[in-house]
Amino acid sequence: MKKRYLEVGKIVGTHGVKGMTRVQVWADSPDFLKQFKYLYTDSEGNNKLNVLKVQPHGNISLVAFKGVESIEHAESFRNTVLYIDRKDVKLPEGRYFITDLIGITVTDAESGAVLGEISDVSQTGANDVWHIKKDGKEYLIPAIDEVIVEVDIDNQTAVIKPLKGIFDDED
Repeated sequence: MKKRYLEVGKIVGTHGVKGMTRVQVWADSPDFLKQFKYLYTDSEGNNKLNVLKVQPHGNISLVAFKGVESIEHAESFRNTVLYIDRKDVKLPEGRYFITDLIGITVTDAESGAVLGEISDVSQTGANDVWHIKKDGKEYLIPAIDEVIVEVDIDNQTAVIKPLKGIFDDED
């Protein structure tokens, strides 16, 4: 079952004296937070923060929340993990939350053989890399159009065309 509230970043400090926070964003870009009216401080969505302003600043975002108007109040949120409500996000075609990819069964497009299960995803900058585990071995697969044929999050499956030499049983 997909989690409704997803980790999106962490408050790592303050900015200025009027309550703005510095957020390390766990997404493709610090701009990602601009689309949200609310962020949450718990994984159940019980503690909602009303977002007033998001300003990308290098590799972080400066975020102002309603009611947080002093540096002392903002400082009390330091190290707080922030969550988004999945219902507030519309991902573009071919984009996925990493948490949804973990555990997916990966099969070979040509043979239909099960290649393993996604255990992790590394973000390298150029492209993501899927860590596929099977029988105690780990294989690294670039998440690029030439390799990824299909991903079905609802059915927990992915079909790939592995690059030659990645799996042991290839010539």
